[in-house]
Amino acid sequence: MITLKKLNPLEDATLEELGFTWHTDSDGSKYINNELVEVTQEEAEAYYEAGNEIYDMYVEAAEYVIENDLFFELGIPFNLIETIKKSWESNVHWHIYGRFDLAGGVDGKEIKLIEFNADTPTSLFETALLQWALLKQNNMNEEKQFNNVYEAISQNFKRLITLEDDIELFEERYDGWKILFSSVAGNEEEEATTRLIQQMATDAGFNTSFEYLQNVKFDEDGIFDAHDNQYEYWFKLFPWEDIGTDEPELATTLTTIMQNQEAIILNPAYTLLFQSKGIMKIMSDLFPDSKYLLKTSFEPLEEMKQVEKTVFGREGANTKIIDVNGDIIEQIDGPYNNYKKVYQEYTEFNKDAKGAKYQAGVFFAYEACGLSFRKGSEIMDNMSKFVGHVLV
Repeated sequence: MITLKKLNPLEDATLEELGFTWHTDSDGSKYINNELVEVTQEEAEAYYEAGNEIYDMYVEAAEYVIENDLFFELGIPFNLIETIKKSWESNVHWHIYGRFDLAGGVDGKEIKLIEFNADTPTSLFETALLQWALLKQNNMNEEKQFNNVYEAISQNFKRLITLEDDIELFEERYDGWKILFSSVAGNEEEEATTRLIQQMATDAGFNTSFEYLQNVKFDEDGIFDAHDNQYEYWFKLFPWEDIGTDEPELATTLTTIMQNQEAIILNPAYTLLFQSKGIMKIMSDLFPDSKYLLKTSFEPLEEMKQVEKTVFGREGANTKIIDVNGDIIEQIDGPYNNYKKVYQEYTEFNKDAKGAKYQAGVFFAYEACGLSFRKGSEIMDNMSKFVGHVLV
């Protein structure tokens, strides 16, 4: 059972001073939970080891997909395939961050992979900053967390230049390259998160700027802001699958830009392979004995309680929990029903004394680097709550 430590909550005014404006959900309830999950040092180390081992399996599975031309099976838009291959070929296309969603890990329950948010930074702001603020607010030791997210991502930006472990080489190799950061205008959460990641890159030593996505200029010669300044790197908080399906002209232009070596895009296009839940079927086949993986298939699993998901989708939309006899126990509708389906063996989340369920999130930036939780029901949706943790 999940054990919780009660806290004095952060006031809305304090959160807004930090740039965190999405603190209250549509029903008036607070998004940031006023409790912390108690985690032992051994449990934190197990999450760390799981994140590292699972990432290695994703890399092997992605290589298998590329070598065997399995893009269709993963639901990858055809106009992004060459972009993905190009980004996979060279280390200059560096994966900056991702977040694993995991069941278990606390109170003796085995850690199981639910999915990998490899290109979308949901809960990054909360995990990297607000957990520390919660501890400080309550006069607790701020070091009592498995949470090195901010520093880990900053260091990972340096690897764009060093392309190796020795990030101390950054200063002697960096030659003034600039990163343009972009999000869609009008979305406060995405803009605040993008600007946080921009600050991480600035702290790493890069020259950085911000431009709303609508104002960025693209042509075969590169990527430019509204003032025609050119950038060697472009970070976009805009999903690759949406570029492929909704912005086909942009997808074609980005492929040309990459082929001409005019800019490097972050996160790289190959993270779309990781983002597709279809790759978990490939991993299930390649690593049938992994203690972290649940059986996953493109067809309904026989005689097994399971979860039906779309290969792309967010916040639990278009997810069903199906009983052994085929009855739908719980489901959430959404806009992703046209995507291909995958079927994943069901596993239970940890619960607290009141029956609320908890899904762990482990951020990965070169290595596993931080832990937080989402609190909700059987299917974690956009009304799930953020819960920090404390080491005990």
